[in-house]
Amino acid sequence: MNLSFLTFLRNLPKENKQFAVIGLGRFGRAVCSTLYQLGYEVLGTDIDEKLVCQVLTEKIASHAVQLDSKEPLALKEAGILELDTVIIAIGNYLQESIITTLNLKEAGVPYVIAKASSEVHGKLLKRVGADHVVFPENDAGCALARSLTKPSILEWFDLDSKHSIVEVRVPEKFDGKTIMELELRKRYGLTVLAIKGDAEFEINPDPNQPLYKDMVMVIIGSNADIDRLPI
Repeated sequence: MNLSFLTFLRNLPKENKQFAVIGLGRFGRAVCSTLYQLGYEVLGTDIDEKLVCQVLTEKIASHAVQLDSKEPLALKEAGILELDTVIIAIGNYLQESIITTLNLKEAGVPYVIAKASSEVHGKLLKRVGADHVVFPENDAGCALARSLTKPSILEWFDLDSKHSIVEVRVPEKFDGKTIMELELRKRYGLTVLAIKGDAEFEINPDPNQPLYKDMVMVIIGSNADIDRLPI
């Protein structure tokens, strides 16, 4: 699981232990697999029997059933309407995703997360009741652009529109200097949350710890300050 996927996971109600994922394409399978690995009970559904069988074969969900989510009765019979949180991962099929969202909200499902393929699609999903809308393709595009222009940044996790947590290779300019000597908070407005050499991440590292260019550091701060790093 990487930092970018935490953007999605942090929006899930923490008290819930059961989820349904409607749509078992690449994004839907990733959601199923991650939640299942984290110990949650996950019901995966899709209108395509092959995708349902694939999820069962790969064992990335607790259960998987074939159904047409445009049909309220099918959702009811599968027990989906009894769950507190449902993720709609059929963003490439606008009509199906909107009707499914409407069906779930009209049936009283408390929290519905829907995947959108465009800004207009997202607005429509909000109009019919989606509690949270995600744009995985847009996020992937942003991540690709960052990797091309700033290859030293390994992961980027948006906290909001102006602040982020990033995992970045230690710049060559910082090689051999301690965190205290670098004065990252004073010079760049950034805070080092963790560092990693050959072993596991060290959280809240000692300020006297030297950094080397083959190490990785996790920092938090404004996007404008992160962009000022010599990377």
